[in-house]
Amino acid sequence: MDFNVKKLASDAGVFFSRAMQFTEEKLGQAEKTELDAHFENLLARADYTKNWTEKILRQTEVLLQPNPSARVEEFLYEKLDRKVPSRVTNGELLAQYMTEAASDFGPGTPYGKTLIKVGETQRRLGAAERDFIHSASLNFLTPLRNFLEGDWRTISKERRILQNRRLDLDACKARLKKAKAAEAKAAAEHELRLTQTEFDRQAEVTRLLLEGISSTHVNHLRCLHEFVESQTNYYAQCYQYMLELQKQLGSSKGEIFSGTFVGNAESTSPPAAATSPPAVGAATLPAVPTIPVVPTIVGVPNTVAEGVLNPNEVKPPASGTRKARVLYDYEAADSTELALLADEMITVYSLPGMDPDWLIGERGNQKGKVPVTYLELLS
Repeated sequence: MDFNVKKLASDAGVFFSRAMQFTEEKLGQAEKTELDAHFENLLARADYTKNWTEKILRQTEVLLQPNPSARVEEFLYEKLDRKVPSRVTNGELLAQYMTEAASDFGPGTPYGKTLIKVGETQRRLGAAERDFIHSASLNFLTPLRNFLEGDWRTISKERRILQNRRLDLDACKARLKKAKAAEAKAAAEHELRLTQTEFDRQAEVTRLLLEGISSTHVNHLRCLHEFVESQTNYYAQCYQYMLELQKQLGSSKGEIFSGTFVGNAESTSPPAAATSPPAVGAATLPAVPTIPVVPTIVGVPNTVAEGVLNPNEVKPPASGTRKARVLYDYEAADSTELALLADEMITVYSLPGMDPDWLIGERGNQKGKVPVTYLELLS
């Protein structure tokens, strides 16, 4: 092995000189070469960029993968330069359980049918979440990691070199001040010129790297826009899937309860005596706004009890109606339903024996069944 004793001694001397200079600066016993204000601002901006990039990166990882064990596993696979195995999302796992439960309960039963519908929506939500995580990792997390593991390491290395050059420069200035003999002064001045040149060159290299932080900000800004776009698309997909599921469940509930009312039309009609409470009780009870109900008239067919609603035969109750604001768009499943648009105002009332989750809605000359969950009833 080629062991150079002179080089080792020289390096040890340089290290000792820097350590002495650094210690004396901390104790206020030596002068320190100050960098210009612009350079100091560049250094501060670089430190802010590094610190906040680390925090944003870590918290985004938590957002995309809340499970700490899974994050550790992904980190190890990344360090080993191996592909991370595909992992089932929580939504997809829930969809699997619901589908298996529906198979045991009976896919033809109302509960089984609903489990299948909700499970399919959960599967679609899980797939959308997987796509969002992949897009966010590729377009947002990867550039942040590349900066911290690439550009920032280069900047840190050059800053350490610049710090050593400054310590060497200040140590030379101190030796020049202490030199008494002409020869010693000449040697110190020559060494000072060399160290000043090296310091200036390293300062310029470091300055160029620090100014490149502006380009890093531009790149991270573009990546941030892509992250927001991916997140917007993800939530829009989830919202659309849930709206479709809500419509499916609303229709299926109408079918289920309409069958129940057909079989129990007579039992659901209260006795005539029960419809008129005693006068004393009516005077003591507080007034509570209710949905007006169309009374059942003897000799007139009850269209709801028969399971078929003909909007042309439905008359508003004599006691009045209520106004309602539509919360979401609703597409009518058949001719007995009324299509709705979000934020519009309609008139609503109920019919005897009607599913409590549905009302009769009127808009101009149009009328039909509307789901209560899509409405905000106004007093």
